[in-house]
Amino acid sequence: MTAGQIGVIVILVLALTVLAGGYIAYRKISRKVREFSHAAFGTDSIVEGFQKIEKESEITPKSVSAATNLYMPQILRDFPEFHYEEMRNRAENVLTGFLQGIDTKNMSELKEGTTSELREKLRMKIDALKSENAEEHFHNIMIHRTEIKSYRKLKGRCSILFQSAVQYNHYKERDGKIVAGSAEKLEQSRYNVEMIYIQDRELVENQTDSGLAMNCPNCGAPLPKLGAKKCLYCDTPIVEFNIRIWNFSNVEEA
Repeated sequence: MTAGQIGVIVILVLALTVLAGGYIAYRKISRKVREFSHAAFGTDSIVEGFQKIEKESEITPKSVSAATNLYMPQILRDFPEFHYEEMRNRAENVLTGFLQGIDTKNMSELKEGTTSELREKLRMKIDALKSENAEEHFHNIMIHRTEIKSYRKLKGRCSILFQSAVQYNHYKERDGKIVAGSAEKLEQSRYNVEMIYIQDRELVENQTDSGLAMNCPNCGAPLPKLGAKKCLYCDTPIVEFNIRIWNFSNVEEA
């Protein structure tokens, strides 16, 4: 056997050794990956595991800040005629109407009692889409849950913030092509819907602090509570707060 033949054999042996070592390492790594995937995702395929997570994220509702039980006693002290279920349903109608208004570029979708500020926000959103020659779609809207997130009393106004967990098919088109989102995949999100009660528009427009100032229109004495029927000092009748004058002022994705 010549020296050249011996050299070839040595090279082949070394190559086979490297290949064997690589195969053994590959088997070990593959086994570790399968063990990890099985422990993390319940499947031997890590690709299937990530696909499973993606699918679960499509159908799992977002959590919401649920402070309804915390704020309802305070709200009822201030507004004894406040009906939570009715107001929650109104907030959900406003949210659905706002999204449908964007989808159809139609202001009339926003039917529930809303302020001019909210209608202007929807109009600006529609105008922006028109200027971009784009469309933004919200299909198959489903609201999983709505809770009160916060209750604030500012000077001349009260604000209740609802938070909703929402599911939909959401995508944006430009020139007939989808540029964001997906028409097939579900998307989960959260939205805040603000409802306000304007007690004194002049105070709201000129407020300088965050304190709530409710006073008798005749003598200026402080009222004991927002739902007071008359002044305790001069007996001047106070207009009773009516649940139907609550209006919605803002919708935004949380």
